[in-house]
Amino acid sequence: MTYFSLLAAAPPAFEWSPKVAFVMIICNIIAVAIAKFTVKYQSEGPAMPFSKLFGGFSLPMVIGAASFGHLLGAGAILGLASVGVL
Repeated sequence: MTYFSLLAAAPPAFEWSPKVAFVMIICNIIAVAIAKFTVKYQSEGPAMPFSKLFGGFSLPMVIGAASFGHLLGAGAILGLASVGVL
């Protein structure tokens, strides 16, 4: 019984749209910019293939920046959706 009342309290899910993708892309760009200016050793660890394409970042740097960007994006998308912008 408690399980069903928790399901009723959950906010409705929203559908994917190009606006959601745009917010996620912008958040990932911001995360890469933050990583570029804050990480001291950007090329430590295994290199990315075509490293010039990734700004000389190493594999751990790209994974870390992308993960941080997705965390920012998820928060931004949920926040904008709860306000009613998305």
